[in-house]
Amino acid sequence: MIILDKFLQAREQEGRPIRVGLWGAGEMAKGMVNQVMRYTPGMVVSVIANRTLSKAHEAYAYTGHTAQECNDLASLQACISGGGLAVTENAELLCEVEGLDLLVECTGTIHYAANLVMKAIENKKHVLLFNPEVDATVGPIMKVYADKAGVMLSGCDGDQPGVIMNLYRFVKGLGLTPLICGNIKGLQDFYRNPTTQKGFAERWQLTPEMVTSFADGTKISIEQACVANATGMGVAKRGMLGYHHDGHVDDMTGLYDVEELKRLGGIVDYVVGPKPGPGVFVFATTDDPKTKHYLEYGKLGTGPLYSFYTPYHLIYAEIPISIARMVLFQDIIMAPLGGPVVEVITHAKTPLKAGHKLDGLGGYDTYGQCENAETARLENLLPVGLAEGCVLKRDVPRDHPITFDDVELPADNLVQRLYREQTALFFPHLQPKAELV
Repeated sequence: MIILDKFLQAREQEGRPIRVGLWGAGEMAKGMVNQVMRYTPGMVVSVIANRTLSKAHEAYAYTGHTAQECNDLASLQACISGGGLAVTENAELLCEVEGLDLLVECTGTIHYAANLVMKAIENKKHVLLFNPEVDATVGPIMKVYADKAGVMLSGCDGDQPGVIMNLYRFVKGLGLTPLICGNIKGLQDFYRNPTTQKGFAERWQLTPEMVTSFADGTKISIEQACVANATGMGVAKRGMLGYHHDGHVDDMTGLYDVEELKRLGGIVDYVVGPKPGPGVFVFATTDDPKTKHYLEYGKLGTGPLYSFYTPYHLIYAEIPISIARMVLFQDIIMAPLGGPVVEVITHAKTPLKAGHKLDGLGGYDTYGQCENAETARLENLLPVGLAEGCVLKRDVPRDHPITFDDVELPADNLVQRLYREQTALFFPHLQPKAELV
C-alpha cells in the first residue's frame, strides 16, 4: 500500500474515487466490498451484479450502505452518474455502463465468468480477475483479445498467484534469477470430497466444493498454472514435485538441484507442511560475488539457492491494492506472457464408469494436476476447466488422467470455443483432435 495510499487519499480529497463494478456477492466478494467501502479511501464499489440480489444487498448493508436495484441500462447509468450505489441481476450491464474504472470478476465460475470477461473486453473495459479458474483455462487467449482491444486484464493480489508474482518481481529487481515459484500448503489429499469437507466449509461459510478444491490439489494446480503462464516456468514433472517438510521453507533449498532448475528454465512447485504457512516462496540464485557477499551478510545463507517468502496471503483484503495499481499506474499484477506454459489436466478421483457424467471442480469425480502444456496437448489430455458435464465413453481407473478421447463433451459453448482457438493459436504444430473440432 506504500505510495498507493497517498494517491488514494488524493483521489478521496478531490472527490474522484476509483469506481469499481463487481461481479459476485459470495464470501470473497463480500469481504472485498467491506475492505473497499470501510477501509479504502478514494475507492468505491459502485455496483454489484449477482444472480441473487439479496446477497448483493447484504454486502452493502454490512458496510452501512444501501443500494438501488437497477436491472436496465438507463436506470443503472443514472444511478452511477449520480454517484449512487447499485445492485443488479443483469451482470452484462456492467460491460455497457459508463463511469466505471474497472470491473472485478469474483464469481469463482468458468463459463459464466468467461462470458462476462469477453463481453467486457468487447466493450473496452478493464478487468481484474479474482478467479484463477478461468485464467488457468483460457487466460492466454482472453489476454490476446484484451491486448487487441487495448484494455488491461490481470490476476489479483491476495490469492497466492498474485502474491507469488509480487515476490517474483521483487526478487528479480534485486538482480537475482528466480528458479522456483512456490506455494506452501498444509494439506494435500487427492481423495477429499464435498462430504469430507462439509464441516470445514460450514465453519468458514464457504461451499463444500470450494473447500474440496483447496484440499484435493485442484486449486493449487490452477494457481500454479497461472504463475507458470505469467513467468514462463514449467513443472519438473506431472503434478509438480510437492515435497513434504516439517521445518521452515528456508531449509528446503537443498532439496533442489540448481543446475537442473537452470536447465528447465525455472519451475513452479508447491510444498506441504513447512512454515510459514499459508504463504508463498521464491528460490533464486546469482553468480555475482558482490551480491552473494551481501546476501550472506543479510543472513540469507551462502546459496546457491536463496529463499524469499511472504508468510501470508490476505485474500480479499488485498484486492483494493490490485485495483489501485491497475487504475492509477496501469500496473498488471499477473497475466500470461503468451501461450499456455502449464495446463491443469483431469485425473479420476475414484474409479469412473462409462456413461458417467463428470461433476465440477471440487466434486466427487476428479482432481486437477499441473502438466506442461506441450505434453498435455501431445497426449490430448482433458483440461479440468472443461471436464464438468463430460460423459465418459469408457471406464477410467482411479488416478488415471482423462483424455478428450475418453469423453463426449457437453454442448458447444464459449469456453470450448476459446480453448480451441487458444490451442490453434499457440500450438499450430499440433493437429487438433476430432473431439475439439
